[in-house]
Amino acid sequence: MTLADLLHAVDDVDDRGLHHDDGFMSWRDHVAASRSWGTAVRELLPHDAPPHVGVLMENTPEFSVLLGAAALGSFVLVGLNTTRRGESLAADIARADCQIVVTDSASRHLLDGVDVGIPVIDDPHRRFGGEANRRVDPGDVETPAPDDMMMLIFTSGTTGDPKAVRCTQRKFAESGRMLADRFDIGRDDVIYLSMPMFHSNAVIAGWSVALAGGASIALRNRFSASGFLRDVRRYGVTFANYVGKPLNYILATDERSDDADNTLRIMYGNEASAADRACFADRFGCRVVDGFGSTEGGVAITRTPDTPPDALGPLRAPTAVVDPESGDPVPVGEVGEIVNSSGPGLFSGYYNDPDASADRMRGGVYHTGDLAWVDEAGYLHFAGRLGDWLRVDGENLGTGPIERILLRHPMVRQVAVYGVAVEIGDEIEAVLVVDRSLDADEFTDFLSRQSDLGPKQWPHRVRLTRELPDTATFKTVKRQLRESAGPPTWVRHGGRYAVTADASP
Repeated sequence: MTLADLLHAVDDVDDRGLHHDDGFMSWRDHVAASRSWGTAVRELLPHDAPPHVGVLMENTPEFSVLLGAAALGSFVLVGLNTTRRGESLAADIARADCQIVVTDSASRHLLDGVDVGIPVIDDPHRRFGGEANRRVDPGDVETPAPDDMMMLIFTSGTTGDPKAVRCTQRKFAESGRMLADRFDIGRDDVIYLSMPMFHSNAVIAGWSVALAGGASIALRNRFSASGFLRDVRRYGVTFANYVGKPLNYILATDERSDDADNTLRIMYGNEASAADRACFADRFGCRVVDGFGSTEGGVAITRTPDTPPDALGPLRAPTAVVDPESGDPVPVGEVGEIVNSSGPGLFSGYYNDPDASADRMRGGVYHTGDLAWVDEAGYLHFAGRLGDWLRVDGENLGTGPIERILLRHPMVRQVAVYGVAVEIGDEIEAVLVVDRSLDADEFTDFLSRQSDLGPKQWPHRVRLTRELPDTATFKTVKRQLRESAGPPTWVRHGGRYAVTADASP
């Protein structure tokens, strides 16, 4: 199956399509525009270079049309991160072998002072739209094959420089079909798309789902916690996707007695806490489903109805949890790396980075770089990233279990735990986002009551803050916390936390 197949299936649909602000574009018109824009774009591409087109925009109908053009086989779309700047943005454009960059008036300033060395199109409607470009010859584009590369998507860059993931037609189409079938998405559904379209979450868990189900899309330029429920009601949204912290941000808005009076039935994504999932489902009267996956697509873990709230799902072959050094399966309760023991899954490699591709597939096994442990009932529990691995008093620890325990405190909205290297091993630092003043003695007593917090899992230092640094996809960037670390608010001495003399107010 290809995304082109899914687009062909809706190319005569007039009663469903793309909503954006007050406008509407039927699927018939969308597919026609994607064909004609694809033709116009191809005329600008050199014949002796990769047909890669960088797109630097927020979520707009133009972005969706260009995505459709890539899906129909006109070119490879490169999603450029709108939070990248200067030399970093130029490096992404060069690494992906972009031949042109398409932007618009709202995002053109991001390229100010950036020497990209290739043409920049900042008015795509004028350049690609209109009657002058309606000259599509259906025979001038080869029918895409399932394993043809359709898009390059950069990783979030939480642990290092972003890498360009090769994304095939099959990756999007099969994922979209699977999710549409799983959640019974059909012609009466409206898919809400507010996660950035340059990233995989929006395309895999939103755009492709709508196509596979023959549903409509309600497109928002960028995520807004305060605008979420208003949009759900305005467009009759039934399904929305998320990644990272959006549930937490929406829950922080003022609660109203009629919040559950809406059309939303499914909220699907990953990395939301168990507490946020439960609160969101109760407040807005919908079902929240949290999965596990990544842009690379090497491993997918699906929750079952009997999965404990704080678990990812059951451990099922070929997924395994292994010692990162030996590759041997770890015993129950011990932290190891999540891998796909059968091979790459849907991972097609990184573009222009053979070393990173080989490292991801070392030993013929796909390595996620994510840590987990398996309980006695066979369920996986996330334990952080491999870069978050802690070594405390000779014991390997993951940050995930510690973060989940700290989040139980009713005043803690968000948390990030990481290791600070000392002479031997690591010391644990926790950064907490709290709604109001938190007392050190009360927090000590709270942790003392958490029976599953091991003696080596207690943070050595605690820092209180108003917000955590995010990527464009709402994932916490712990390396920024390490680099910008100020004095801790509390330090643990003799089993209790005490305010430090140089703590920030």
